[in-house]
Amino acid sequence: MRGGSINRQFIQSIIIDWNKIERSSYLREVEALKNLKRLEFSSPVTFFVGENGSGKSTMLEALAVAAGFNPEGGTKNYHFSTYDSHSELCNALRLVRGYRKAAAGYFLRAESFYNVATKEEEYVDARHPSWHFHEKSHGESFLAIAQKYVRPDGLYFLDEPEAALSPQRQLTLLLEIYTCARQGAQFFIVSHSPILLGLPDAEILNFDGGQVHACTYEETDSYQVTKLFLENREVLLKRLLKE
Repeated sequence: MRGGSINRQFIQSIIIDWNKIERSSYLREVEALKNLKRLEFSSPVTFFVGENGSGKSTMLEALAVAAGFNPEGGTKNYHFSTYDSHSELCNALRLVRGYRKAAAGYFLRAESFYNVATKEEEYVDARHPSWHFHEKSHGESFLAIAQKYVRPDGLYFLDEPEAALSPQRQLTLLLEIYTCARQGAQFFIVSHSPILLGLPDAEILNFDGGQVHACTYEETDSYQVTKLFLENREVLLKRLLKE
C-alpha cells in the first residue's frame, strides 16, 4: 500500500503548538502527549494503540476535528452537538497536508454513533436517503457505514470500529479498509482488535510507555495477550480464577 517513496497521504504530519493549550489542561498530564511536538504519517493506514487513557482516542478526535469533521462523528456535512466532550488539542494541531484533496470522508466514534444515526435521519433529502441505521443491529450499522461512506481517495477516522463487530465482520471491514487504502484512501484508526491490527503494511503507533512510538504488530498488547490466551487458555484461566 505504500506505493513508492513519494508521500501521497492527505495528512502527512501534524505539529502541536503547546502555547495554545491552557497550563491547567489535563492534556499536559497525559504521558504520551505532554512532550509530543510532531508526528509523521507516511502509510495509508495508521493505527493508534495503547492502554485505556493513554491518549490515543484524544489524538484521533483532535485530528478529525482539525480536519473539519464534527466532534461527535459523521461526514463534514454533520453539524450538531449533544455533549461537548472533545479536548482543546484540536485547536493546537496544525495539519501538514499533501498535494491531493480527499474526495470523501467520515469520522466514526463508537461511543456517539447513536447520536450520528439519529442525525442521519434528520438530514434526509432527495439526494441523501436514510440508511435507517436504528433499524439495524449495532454491528450491521457499522458495516453499513463502511459500505456507504468508505470510498477510494477518502479520509477516514475510525475510533474502535471493532466494538460492535464479530470476528467475521472485522475481517470484512479489514478488506474494505485494505481495498480503499490501495485506491488512495487514508485511514487513522484506534483499535484493540488483533484482527484489524494485522492489516498488511499498516503503521502502528503505540501510546504506551510515556511517548508515542512505532511498533510492529507482534509487539502490540492486543496480539501478545490474545496469543498468550489462545495458547495457554486452561492454565491462565485456572490461575486467574483461583486468585
